[in-house]
Amino acid sequence: MAASERILIVGPSWVGDMVMAQSLFKVLRQQYPGATIDVLAPAWSRPITERMPEVSASIDMPVGHGKIMLKARWQLARALARQHYSRAYVLPNSLKSALIPAFAGIPVRVGWRGEMRYGLLNDIRKLDAARYPLMVQRFTALAFAPGASLPEPPKPKLVAEQNNAEVLCDKYHVNLSRPVLALCPGAEFGPAKQWPAAHYAEVAQAFIANGWQVWLFGSEKDRSVAAEIISLLPENTYATALAGQTTLADAMDLMSLSKAAVSNDSGLMHIAAALGLPLVGVYGSTSPRFTPPLGEKVATVSLALDCQPCFSRECPLEHKKCLQDLSPSQVIVALQSLLASGPVADIDHNRGASQ
Repeated sequence: MAASERILIVGPSWVGDMVMAQSLFKVLRQQYPGATIDVLAPAWSRPITERMPEVSASIDMPVGHGKIMLKARWQLARALARQHYSRAYVLPNSLKSALIPAFAGIPVRVGWRGEMRYGLLNDIRKLDAARYPLMVQRFTALAFAPGASLPEPPKPKLVAEQNNAEVLCDKYHVNLSRPVLALCPGAEFGPAKQWPAAHYAEVAQAFIANGWQVWLFGSEKDRSVAAEIISLLPENTYATALAGQTTLADAMDLMSLSKAAVSNDSGLMHIAAALGLPLVGVYGSTSPRFTPPLGEKVATVSLALDCQPCFSRECPLEHKKCLQDLSPSQVIVALQSLLASGPVADIDHNRGASQ
């Protein structure tokens, strides 16, 4: 493939997956420095892709998640055909995600077999989950020959808009008089990923007592848990609830001002890691062995109970012990270790050993 060729990526539909997809973009940019890389994805993801230097253009997918809408897909495909893309990489596994590159007549269409997408993809791969256990490996493997041994995937790195961050401090009445600990207590996937509010409050209070301040990030759905955490702290403390108030773009730029972060396994966890923050990711129903945060200075904590990981949105046993029994002290120790040392890999504080 010539360096000047044009590449279309059909991007994923989740925040964390889009962040991890940057590893593929980086590989393609390394292989073909002059190539144009455009990303077709839901409109919400534009603030993320616009902070990826590898991406030339972000194209909004006009079709909602889970909808077919063949006419809309055909119309967009015909418009994209005029861009003369030479290759397409389809990251979702659904059949409908492969329709637009096929309708657009892109000569080479690469992706995993997924929902039996024969004909829609013409470089179709059968996934060996044991060979590529991590989602980031499954993304980056598409840039190489089938079955190839992969180099270490490059880590995502989002570039925040610092000028905007300074403006946002005035807008949201925050300042940097104290170092900022970013807390991300929500999880779009479901409550089986959400560490209890009381545990977050204990972490917040421990750091505030040591001269820090806390900013709580999240979507509109996370307003209530952010308010609950603040209600558990002493009055007039150094904590600001930003959940539900900021756009995703503003959240990223404000979070870039933080000195560290604690997050559930969520899209914001992956954003914090890609912003280069020392980060502790808290895992309940999911597993860091599939979607770990991809930063230089990150740790994950989990209890490794017999019922983990269940990958359920709600606890099927109705006790959430994987999160209830994961103590604030484990997270505090993990974060203090990150702040006091160099890059840290996966830490299981329940067993006291590096993984």
